[in-house]
Amino acid sequence: MVTAAAYAATSADGPLEKTTVERRELGPLDILIDIKFAGICHSDIHTARNEWGGAKYPIVPGHEIAGVVAAVGSDVTKHKVGDRVGVGCFVDSCGECDACLAGEEQYCRKGVTGTYNATGRDGERTQGGYSTHIVVTEHFVLSIPEGIELDVAAPLLCAGITLYSPLRHWNAGPGKKVAIIGFGGLGHVGVKIAKALGAEVTVLSQTLGKKEDGLRLGADHYYATNDRETFKALRGEFDLILNTVSVNLDIDAYMSLLAINGTLVELGLPEKPIEVRAFSLAANRRSLAGSMVGGIPQTQEMLDFCAEHGIGAEIELIPASDINDAYERVIKSDVRYRFVIDTATI
Repeated sequence: MVTAAAYAATSADGPLEKTTVERRELGPLDILIDIKFAGICHSDIHTARNEWGGAKYPIVPGHEIAGVVAAVGSDVTKHKVGDRVGVGCFVDSCGECDACLAGEEQYCRKGVTGTYNATGRDGERTQGGYSTHIVVTEHFVLSIPEGIELDVAAPLLCAGITLYSPLRHWNAGPGKKVAIIGFGGLGHVGVKIAKALGAEVTVLSQTLGKKEDGLRLGADHYYATNDRETFKALRGEFDLILNTVSVNLDIDAYMSLLAINGTLVELGLPEKPIEVRAFSLAANRRSLAGSMVGGIPQTQEMLDFCAEHGIGAEIELIPASDINDAYERVIKSDVRYRFVIDTATI
């Protein structure tokens, strides 16, 4: 058993504090990972502050994990000591249902086991990547190709796959017009991936404050949604719109931007129910859909794709002592574009 240094939330309204967690002893199929970097996802904040409910403290957040294999169980064949690896949003599933057998473990019919704030098969609470070490079953450990540095790869384990999966599912590529709502931790990675897939990419951001960055990172067009003329100019324009923001928007207005048979995919998770008029769906035979990360095979595919195309997240690397300040800055959208914790500082 390994004692790992970590940062944990101990209540909904208190700061994260330095602590230790006990990682389980290696089973035959387990891998001990020396965590090098951990991204800060807005989901970490929602969970740490119990904004979605169900928080069970203490919680060590973090599901954008990049590191190096430190030890392997006796039956492990997929990875070896020294390999560069990553762990994303979940660390187990039933392995038997139709979703799991199809490699879409994120939709496990019996419920996927989250990387933190979940209950593992051993009955213990899972604790995430804001720590120095983690033990994960071999199947849920991804290989990080040499073409990506570990620090910029960490956010790909959530932000990257969250965008890659719907882009692949809805066949984004040459001849397709894709719009991405929001240009933050998710949106900026989505722009890079959609452009690499060959799509024509438009950013729909509240203001033009990040336009220069958006165009530099691959967007073909960049519009401000606080300008109502934007919705007139782009009416019926897009085959696919990905909404990366977690606030309640005027969905009807955005649905009007879809072409015939177009789809708007919800990736952000607003606190209140989404409201949409039936006419917004009927007109142009539009669809409103959702998507949740991706399965293990597709996540590996995403990492390989990003390495091939030189895609990593734009990050601010911080020491662990800055986690609480980073949380406040995420809430204020004051980050370009993803905070990543250097876990050597824990």
